[in-house]
Amino acid sequence: MSESKEENRLDAFRKQRAEMNEKILDLDHLGIKRFFNLDTNTYKDGALPMQTKELLGLVASTVLRCNDCIDYHLEQCAESGFSKDEIIDALNVALVVGGSIVIPHLRHAVATLELLEKENTLKSN
Repeated sequence: MSESKEENRLDAFRKQRAEMNEKILDLDHLGIKRFFNLDTNTYKDGALPMQTKELLGLVASTVLRCNDCIDYHLEQCAESGFSKDEIIDALNVALVVGGSIVIPHLRHAVATLELLEKENTLKSN
C-alpha cells in the first residue's frame, strides 16, 4: 500500500468511526446508549489510571483480533503519552497471550504506529 493510501487509512477510520457512532446513537436505543456510556466510563480514571486502562484495552483488542479497536486504542495510548517502546511491550503481552494468530493484527498495529509517528502523535522513545 502506498504511503498516501496508508495515511488515508487512519483518517478514513477516524471519519467512519465518528459518522457511524453518531448514526448508532441517533437510533435512540436505550440499551445501545447504555453500552456506549459504559464503554466510555470504563476508560476513565478509577483504581487504575486511564492510561493503564488504554493499554489493557489495546492488549484485549489485539488478542480479540479487532483492527478497528487496535487503531482506536493505539491512538488513545499515543495521546496518553505512552512511547512506542511501551506500546510495543504491551503488544508483546498480547502476542504471548493470543499466540501466533495475533501476528497479522500485530502487523496492522505496527503499521498504525508508523502512521501515528508520521503525525507526530506518538511520543519518542
